[in-house]
Amino acid sequence: MLGTHDAEIDRLAFQHSVWREEVHRAWHAAGIGPGARVADVGCGPGFASVDLARLVGSTGRVHAIDRSRRFLDALASASKAAGHAWIETHEADLMQAPLPARDLDAVWCRWVACFVPDVRRLVDSAAAALRPGGRFILHEYFAYSNYGLIPRRPEIAAFVEAVYESWRAQGGEPDAALALPRTLVEAGFDLVSARPIGFATRPHERNWRWPAEFVRTNVPRLVELGVRDASWGHRVLAALAESERDPASIFVTPTVMELIAVKVR
Repeated sequence: MLGTHDAEIDRLAFQHSVWREEVHRAWHAAGIGPGARVADVGCGPGFASVDLARLVGSTGRVHAIDRSRRFLDALASASKAAGHAWIETHEADLMQAPLPARDLDAVWCRWVACFVPDVRRLVDSAAAALRPGGRFILHEYFAYSNYGLIPRRPEIAAFVEAVYESWRAQGGEPDAALALPRTLVEAGFDLVSARPIGFATRPHERNWRWPAEFVRTNVPRLVELGVRDASWGHRVLAALAESERDPASIFVTPTVMELIAVKVR
């Protein structure tokens, strides 16, 4: 839905830098450490995969799985430059094949359940790949509609509505975390922890770039996909520019649910 072009890879790199502290907190809470065997499911260009490789070290293994060859090629270059020979890339569609690994200590999944048409299939694949006692760690949206500006700008609210529309038209569900607790339990997991995560940021702050760049990158994408027209796109981008000149502006990000579950059967 979001594409695999250079601008999207750059946006994903910055996004990971914004979320890195929360991600590492989740990994440590799940007990990932040196020697662990981990899958990064829907790894994209692999920014999390590289961090996982540093965490598990040369005695561990990171299986990086994505259906985009372009993203996996970007990861292969990064892992070679870092000397991380223990990252193994797999080109696979999560809806068409099981995870290409078994007896894993952990499966990491960020903003993947929200894109797949069958969340239960994703959860079952993770369960099959994990050893008994292995951990499934997810970061998924449960209140995407929180995304917006204070003071409210109707054009940005309209952008969020268009994102919802495009997302669901392509078989995904932005608020995927709403269904995950029940799905996990039914698939043989026990929930270890649940934690909501969100940010509020102002125009002069570094993290403002995360929600703002998503608008800038994806307005043209929504126009390209025919979800909205070019004049609509101009209005949204103009409203964003106005908000960045307004000292009262606060960008509120979509709310994520962090779930850590242990495989019990």
